Amino acid sequence: MTSTLRAVAAAAASAALLFALAACSSGAPEAAPTASDTQTVQVSDEACADDAGITVVVDASALGEDGKEWCIATDEALVAADAFTLVNVTTEGTEQYGDQVVCRVNGVPAEDQAITAPDGSEYFETCKTMAPEYAYWSLWVKPAGGEWDYAQEGASTQKLEPGEGVELLFTLNGEPAAPTS
Repeated sequence: MTSTLRAVAAAAASAALLFALAACSSGAPEAAPTASDTQTVQVSDEACADDAGITVVVDASALGEDGKEWCIATDEALVAADAFTLVNVTTEGTEQYGDQVVCRVNGVPAEDQAITAPDGSEYFETCKTMAPEYAYWSLWVKPAGGEWDYAQEGASTQKLEPGEGVELLFTLNGEPAAPTS
């Protein structure tokens, strides 16, 4: 009987050690919740007040489109792409760079929409490669209480904390050069 108890105790200790080692060996950082992980999230059609939630902005005013803002009421971090999904913003990447380069947001600019280049010629966005320097979408982030700055990551990896903002901004011939909100 004693040898059986020792064997069971040894097996239990071995199992506990394996679980502990498995937990410690997971050197991967904890992932931010995704849109599918978030149970219930409230979204409103205005920027978040103070540090409550994550503000999402889409500004295509350079193309004559209305800018839009949303507040995702959450106390958890989100990835920018998931924040866009939660407010029903769709993005399209390029053939060459995939979703690392945003080509269209909610279908804008449409492939048949003429964009006037600085030299007066017309440009049509095909989403094959990088957009020209005079007509492109850029991703911006704003830390809580801070100023807007270019995102250092793409939308699929840019983590946002409550109190922060994210903006997709279309710049045409240098205007607007940065978010205004």
